[in-house]
Amino acid sequence: MRDANLTGYTPKATPGVTPEDILPAFSRVVSCDGGGGALGHPAVSLRIEATQVTCPYCSRTYVLQDGAGGDDHH
Repeated sequence: MRDANLTGYTPKATPGVTPEDILPAFSRVVSCDGGGGALGHPAVSLRIEATQVTCPYCSRTYVLQDGAGGDDHH
């Protein structure tokens, strides 16, 4: 599934639908494994395009913290 602009899959939290499991992010790329050990999900890397990204597996939302995200370079 991709977004309408074909920039990549970047799910967003939907109020009333997405669980309110919000975690701080200090980098534009975060790794999520569901946090449940064997009960979690496959580890995925998620890129924060604007200010937040929601994991497509577990719906955890990662919010980029103020002053973070300067890791755009190669």
